[in-house]
Amino acid sequence: MIPSAAVACPEGRGAGGGAPPSAPGAAAPAHVAVAHLVALVNRARHRAGCYPVILNAKLSKAARHHSVDMARHRNMSHWGSDGSGPGRRIARAGYDWSAYGENVAYGYPTSAAVMAAWMSSPGHRHTILTCEFREIGVGFAQPGSYWTQDFGTVRRPAPRGPL
Repeated sequence: MIPSAAVACPEGRGAGGGAPPSAPGAAAPAHVAVAHLVALVNRARHRAGCYPVILNAKLSKAARHHSVDMARHRNMSHWGSDGSGPGRRIARAGYDWSAYGENVAYGYPTSAAVMAAWMSSPGHRHTILTCEFREIGVGFAQPGSYWTQDFGTVRRPAPRGPL
């Protein structure tokens, strides 16, 4: 199963949401914004009866590189400037996926604001609340506050030897 990827635009350019000024985000170091966003994702997943996702270095690498690529080209898209889609980028980062999902957004200054926007959008919400996903990677890049969430479930190797 591969959920469809979804795209969010900030308030004034689509669905949006505000955030309290003290919420971690663009003014905070990127690692603080990432940790806050993962906590918000896991809070929403808990309410929906899903297991929490665990931050994965390979998914984070794919998400970070995609956010930087979008910021560099000032283009929010699930397609990278090299023509790659999310599945290809995630695999290129070394993550052997059996399922993946991706949310992208730009223009939201805080992790709380982008999460509110994603949760207000049925497609993004579906990706966040897909209980089969077990891991997450988050990317954030400036200028323009470009965000990427890459969700995944790792492919399990086939059993070896006699049954």
